[in-house]
Amino acid sequence: QQIFLRYQQLIKDNLKEISKLITYEQGKTLADAEGDVFRGLQVVEHACSVTSLILGETMPSITKDMDTYTYRLPLGVCAGIAPFNFPAMIPLWMFPMAMVCGNTFLMKPSERVPGALMFLAKLFQDAGAPDGTLNIIHGQHEAVNFICDHPDIRAISFVGSNQAGEYIYERGSRNGKRVQANMGAKNHGVVMPDANKENTLNQLVGAAFGAAGQRCMALSTAILVGEAQKWLPELVDRAKNLRVNAGDQPGADLGPLISPQAKERVCNLIEKGVKEGASLLLDGRNVKVKGYENGNFVGPTILAKVKPNMTCYKEEIFGPVLVVLEADTLDDAIEMVNNNPYGNGTAIFTTNGATARKYSHLVDVGQVGVNVPIPVPLPMFSFTGSRASFRGDTNFYGKQGVQFYTQLKTIISQWKEEDATIAKPAVVMPTMGN
Repeated sequence: QQIFLRYQQLIKDNLKEISKLITYEQGKTLADAEGDVFRGLQVVEHACSVTSLILGETMPSITKDMDTYTYRLPLGVCAGIAPFNFPAMIPLWMFPMAMVCGNTFLMKPSERVPGALMFLAKLFQDAGAPDGTLNIIHGQHEAVNFICDHPDIRAISFVGSNQAGEYIYERGSRNGKRVQANMGAKNHGVVMPDANKENTLNQLVGAAFGAAGQRCMALSTAILVGEAQKWLPELVDRAKNLRVNAGDQPGADLGPLISPQAKERVCNLIEKGVKEGASLLLDGRNVKVKGYENGNFVGPTILAKVKPNMTCYKEEIFGPVLVVLEADTLDDAIEMVNNNPYGNGTAIFTTNGATARKYSHLVDVGQVGVNVPIPVPLPMFSFTGSRASFRGDTNFYGKQGVQFYTQLKTIISQWKEEDATIAKPAVVMPTMGN
């Protein structure tokens, strides 16, 4: 606990340096990179208060002279596999919670963005962590297979694509390991006609295009209900005003995609959407940034008149693309969301409490925002993505994170009352009969 108290202070002291490293490797804006570090720091701060979460339980006198109690014990060696889009936050979801529970940890960063984790690991060492407690492994498929197969690794945490997550979950589980895998998403924002128009449009634009759409909780799909469909032109105007530039440039709202391959995939999905009948209201494929003409930039893009059978809706685009669907009623919108296989996050925008309550209770998605576009829980709760967005039975951080990184030992003890009885001392000469 003392190590993590020192560690969280070191992260605060070096936040800007870590953020610069993230922007250099990943491309997101400096302000967004600082948010990346800060949200991870919150988990470290929460880990400092873990003692109340790892307490065991006791039930005395379950029968005469018998008690039952439990301990929460560490698993041993745990491992984490992180994605490229949050080089600081996602690793900080993993190893602080695991290690404060008493485990050692093997962390694999994305091969595209290893720098931030290496910096964080050095700070952890500076905080006083013993050698060998946090270990870093670099690589791609061979490193992943090593983690999935090594007999000493007891649990694996993963965040990334569905293809990789399903593979890691299946291979790790087959080898007897616990696995938690946060995967892809198609997060819907349902806009009711009674919503606060200005706030809703601004929140949609920010949540759809922030970080160039490279967030597992990006609000990549909007469902406009009834009269809210008339707001579409204003939504397009707001998106047009976003500034695309290198992440370290002042005033940039969104930076480049992670790679040329990512840009090509995003552009292909936009083109496929148009061919399948979607209306391209805003096209960011040809955006040019001065000084970075060959960069991996895609500007804000909006596809309207999208239908659930279109490829641009069925697949996670993972770029600055907002697909817009239309619904006549709230019930129609709920049906659309529930028919989609993903269950990471969703949001409803309304000023009607009954509407918000109905949506929150009927929608089959693990995390729901009411006038909150990106409902990522604080670390005292848990990240509760569901359905095709998650594999495993215990989620990240919070109480569930502690449960994932620990195992229960139950002890049932009996101390008979008569064994505690002190007989009157005998002072006569013992005989064979006594």
